[in-house]
Amino acid sequence: MESTTKRSSAESAAEPLGPDGRAGPIPLPAGGDAVAGRIELRAVGAERLERVRTTTAHCTIVTVDIEGFGRYSRNNTNMVRVRHGLYLAMRHAFDTAGIVWESCRREDRGDGILVLAPADIPKTLFADHLPDTLLDALAGHNRIHPGEEQIRLRLAIHAGEINYDEHGVTGASIVHAFRILDSAELKQALEETAAVLAFAGSGWFFDEVIRHSERSRAQDYRATDITNKETTTRAWIRLLPA
Repeated sequence: MESTTKRSSAESAAEPLGPDGRAGPIPLPAGGDAVAGRIELRAVGAERLERVRTTTAHCTIVTVDIEGFGRYSRNNTNMVRVRHGLYLAMRHAFDTAGIVWESCRREDRGDGILVLAPADIPKTLFADHLPDTLLDALAGHNRIHPGEEQIRLRLAIHAGEINYDEHGVTGASIVHAFRILDSAELKQALEETAAVLAFAGSGWFFDEVIRHSERSRAQDYRATDITNKETTTRAWIRLLPA
């Protein structure tokens, strides 16, 4: 029988994040604005499916990926320095943009990071400041590292509902962000230029956030049709040179 001291997912979701940003649940908006519910699935044949508890919160979703991380010219030591440089750059860029890095949930992706920011952080900070602060941080890293350890980065930003369970996070919004990040169109946009950062807003993020801000340099984004697996959408790409 399940112990009465075991905490539910909804109770755990109110706890702060661990120091590495991974141990805790999704960051919830101020006041705990989240929906926690139990889904009881119907019996199938002679078996009954498990009872599922979910916690849902709205987040700003930032995904990043290092271009050519696994290329042959990089050895394992190079890769460690590149990863270290990425985390330093991301932390510096977020904090400088006014987005507290420690308030966000981070999940490592080997050659990239998934970042989930609470809904109470203004989305204009991501549109107005993050592209330039991240470019500055990457340029600072690249100035003091050899070619094998320099970073060129793809970033996709979106927002939406996130589901948290005991294994981590999931949701259509996360899938959508990663489809843009991993699309051939975004990869090609970065490959064909000397840019250090390819910053891609989803159609929703551009229409609702970027284009309404006078500080976002919306005129520097170009619309690009994206097709990746089951996803067909439009993203808006800004290329930032060193």
